[in-house]
Amino acid sequence: MVFYMFDLIETPVLSSKATKNLSLNQYTFFVDRRLTKPDIKFLFQEIFDVRILSVNTSIPSKKKKLRARSESFSSFKKRAIVTLNSEDLISFFPAV
Repeated sequence: MVFYMFDLIETPVLSSKATKNLSLNQYTFFVDRRLTKPDIKFLFQEIFDVRILSVNTSIPSKKKKLRARSESFSSFKKRAIVTLNSEDLISFFPAV
């Protein structure tokens, strides 16, 4: 199975806390669980051509979902908060 660099970064997180951190030049993404901090730093530097100051990762706790007569748990996703240099930015949306 072949993985491309774009496949390892899943989606940006668009929560209220993540949007507040944009003013601090911190971007939050869901990434593949197998990635380490050096891997995440390398990926972002290669894909977005930015300078990374730090990478923080977390795996949120699982949440129980009740469906009819069975229980299931939400999927495990790894969240990466990437802090960029003050001159760099990642544009999510095209400029209007």
